[in-house]
Amino acid sequence: MPLKHLGKQLSWWWAEGPLLAGARAVLFTTEEERRRAEGGFRPWRMNAVITPYGTADLAGDPATQIQAFRQQIPALGQRPFLLFLGRIHRKKGCDLLVEAFATIARRDPGIDLVIAGPDEAALVAGLRDRVARLGIRDRVHFPGMLSGAAKAGALRAAAAFVLPSHQENFGIAVAEALAAGTPVLVSDQVAIWREILADGAGMVAPATAADTATMLSRFCALPVRQRSVMGRRARHCFATRFRIEAAADHLLQLIDQHRA
Repeated sequence: MPLKHLGKQLSWWWAEGPLLAGARAVLFTTEEERRRAEGGFRPWRMNAVITPYGTADLAGDPATQIQAFRQQIPALGQRPFLLFLGRIHRKKGCDLLVEAFATIARRDPGIDLVIAGPDEAALVAGLRDRVARLGIRDRVHFPGMLSGAAKAGALRAAAAFVLPSHQENFGIAVAEALAAGTPVLVSDQVAIWREILADGAGMVAPATAADTATMLSRFCALPVRQRSVMGRRARHCFATRFRIEAAADHLLQLIDQHRA
């Protein structure tokens, strides 16, 4: 056992373990989070309860918001697109998303990719170079950070929201896409993937370029009717699980249930 882990295990025996074992409930935001934590230290005794995290619903006029977004990227025009929206960081899998999109772009000329978000790690220049080498310069768009109406419009207009993260504790942007009624295509490292699959709100794949390409290809091959059904299920997933009011109600019910 590594010395660092041994120190944590000793702390668990004397402090954290007894504290959590004595709690009326230990809260996790997702089933995946609970499973990842389970058995990390011994003994593992606690009453684990899932109480979802949430975010605010989208407000405003969809048509106006979509227009505001389209105006940000004139080169996109009215073409359908897949959307990545978030911090452009190595852990988010933007590089493998570009590789995966290049694979499907050759077979499906009718869809573009938008990668939107702040370039905190200075990765966009390298991604642009890779896009150029792959021959898809005209199909991939980097509008920078979107906010307000343009952000809401991007979420509403996208054919699907894509997040092939290598690690994601929750994924607020995923919940926002669900609020827009947009199907979500995520890696199995995004902690709410089990809920997405259970509700039929999108697709899930391992965080590799090949698996992401397969997922994108499967989605793009869906008939329009099936995409629409997935979009309605995405909205239902948000309303029942991740709407902030529903999350707050669930927490209040839990507090009442365990009140002394």
